[in-house]
Amino acid sequence: MASNKLRIYLKAYDYTLLDESAKRIAEAAKKSGATVAGPMPLPTKIRKYTVLRSVHINKDSREQFEMRVHRRMIELVNSTDKAISSLTSVHLPAGVGIEIKQV
Repeated sequence: MASNKLRIYLKAYDYTLLDESAKRIAEAAKKSGATVAGPMPLPTKIRKYTVLRSVHINKDSREQFEMRVHRRMIELVNSTDKAISSLTSVHLPAGVGIEIKQV
């Protein structure tokens, strides 16, 4: 028995673009007749970097930076071919990564 459940993972540095994109995808899937669960927020991955301010002297003087990768997941239950084709027509802004997995 083939499963017709899709999970869509979204990643972005800017959470406002990410939420807007997730809303667009969920609306397109609902219009095509699929049952939508989400968008569910996943844990934010934080990468921290520590850099010396001056290379050869003052090791105690450091500067810290961080990158935050925000993630969301949308699950489509009872997805059809029409739902999948409607997802391909959704235009996402630059900076939003998408990954689709069949469960």
